[in-house]
Amino acid sequence: MADEDVARLVLVDYITFGSTILVSLSIGVYFALSGGRQKTTNEYLMGNRHMKAIPVALSLMVTYESSITMLGFPAEVYVHGIMYWWSLLSFLFANLIGVLIWVPLIHPLKVTSVYQYLELRYKSRGIRLLGTCVSGLGTIFYMGSVLYGPAIALDAVTEFPVWASITLVATVSAVYTAIGGIKAVVWTDVFQCLIMLIGMVSVLIQGTLYAGGSANMFKINDNNGRLNFFNFNPDPFVRHTFWGLVIGSTVQITGMIFRQSSVQRISSMPTQSAAKKVLLFAGPGFLFTMSLAAFEGLVVFAYFYSKGCDPLESEQISNANQILPFMVLDMFRKLPGMPGLFLASIFSASLSTLSSGLASLSAQLTEDFVKPTFKGLTDFRTTIIAKMSVLLFGSAAVAVSFMIVNIEGPITQVTHSLSAAFGAPMTGLMVYSAYFPSATPKGAMAGVISSMSFIFWISMGQSFSTTLKKTPYLPPGPTDQCSVQEMNITSLINTTYIMNNTNLYTTTVQPNYSQDFSGFIENEGIDRLYAISYQWLGALGIIVFLVMASIVSFITGRPDPAEVDVRYVLPVVDHMFPFLPKRFRKWCYFGVPFEKRQYLLDAMEKIKMVQDESFPSSEDEEHAMMGKQNSKDNYSTTNI
Repeated sequence: MADEDVARLVLVDYITFGSTILVSLSIGVYFALSGGRQKTTNEYLMGNRHMKAIPVALSLMVTYESSITMLGFPAEVYVHGIMYWWSLLSFLFANLIGVLIWVPLIHPLKVTSVYQYLELRYKSRGIRLLGTCVSGLGTIFYMGSVLYGPAIALDAVTEFPVWASITLVATVSAVYTAIGGIKAVVWTDVFQCLIMLIGMVSVLIQGTLYAGGSANMFKINDNNGRLNFFNFNPDPFVRHTFWGLVIGSTVQITGMIFRQSSVQRISSMPTQSAAKKVLLFAGPGFLFTMSLAAFEGLVVFAYFYSKGCDPLESEQISNANQILPFMVLDMFRKLPGMPGLFLASIFSASLSTLSSGLASLSAQLTEDFVKPTFKGLTDFRTTIIAKMSVLLFGSAAVAVSFMIVNIEGPITQVTHSLSAAFGAPMTGLMVYSAYFPSATPKGAMAGVISSMSFIFWISMGQSFSTTLKKTPYLPPGPTDQCSVQEMNITSLINTTYIMNNTNLYTTTVQPNYSQDFSGFIENEGIDRLYAISYQWLGALGIIVFLVMASIVSFITGRPDPAEVDVRYVLPVVDHMFPFLPKRFRKWCYFGVPFEKRQYLLDAMEKIKMVQDESFPSSEDEEHAMMGKQNSKDNYSTTNI
């Protein structure tokens, strides 16, 4: 095959791609020069707590739609079928939980860092620092994988160098986040969301036409086992079942509502009602956009099936995460600019996730370390530190990416495993803190350490066990129409299957296929434990946390129920069984004065309403405004 017949990016593609980068930077410059010019931490980190619900909801939505997901979700459907779609419902349920529980708990506190809540809850700075350190490390490793994942896939099919992709995304994201603050992050996310949607819709329309229409596209996928929606097997060791994808995913995804990036957006809203609107819009929005990504997987399979040349089976590409960019280059070779638009949509997903992570880390460093340590520091100097920290954390993410590049083996699986090990204990910590009045700092620390250690062990076993039998691919498409030239269209790269949020457990270049669509794989010994579906790891980690934390809290001495500050704890019986008689629910409080909680919150809100619409710039002032108890028996609002 002549070299000119190979699909490549042309000048107009690079112009299209470069334009999206320039727009993102321009948004950052605009917010750096407008309004208060990001001179205060309140404006820089929280947008003066007067952000608009719809833009913030879009920003929250695309925060979780990283480029790894945008490439990996279609790849999941391509090789394992559409069943993973059920997991998208978990975002609806998780956001509903946030509306009912998390917003009423966290918004009245007006915190900037979610870990401020932990210090208020436990009156312990140690547990606050533990939370922010664990989550911060997890965020840095995740940002590194977000930079590396799409870079290695795009390098294989577009000849866009890995180092250039990593450096470009990190630099652009760090610059507009550093100069424009949370306002720039939110509005660039809105712009990038638009680019991502245009890219996905373009692929769906053109790919469906090439596959012979939507009816033929669904027929091809149905005949090849891709429309495998239903598997109600209750076995937790089956990779994907309805129960694991809906219940297990909901437990795991709920942890995202507790993350700093979510809390930062919730707290940036002027009212609880606006904060709830953010979550109510983000859930369905995520379901819609990721459903498009799922159908991209069906379209890709039908496209190459119709061509009679499966690029994964014919070894034109070396891993399934390259399948979507490979199709785009092939399908749009006669439409210059469209591959560039697709490239822009992938990079937009990376930019949105990375900028949110950088803004979150900046807020954590400022609120959890700088302000408490340097109490005499002016707000202007604190803001400068916050801006500089964005560049520091961006550099750290780049370092992680280049570390991944230079380490042999399934390192992307390691990064996913680290994310799971960091995420489960943090979710357990928030649930434990909010719903267990008997919680103690020692119990919380024990829960974090034990849960992290256990899930890390399981995740490493899943990644590195040489005897673990893993779920095979579905049967591939045909290769009878592949010419010799097509078989050599792309240079193979010896990389591991790029992991995404679906945790695709494949590490071989030559896929393993099976007619068994049930997903059941028999393992023995310790591999039986490693074989547990990754969808249940979050729930398992939370269980380990709650058991260990409760035991340690019981041994070390639980607090007197009357001493519990009910502003920072929720009555679980009221949320789970609101239909029960009020007298019975009060009995279930076991001495904790939850009946006074709403009175205290109302008093807090009334005092804030008569204050100036500015918020304190130091942690001490925030504590004073939120109030503290004078004694264990005094629940008046004197100090609020």
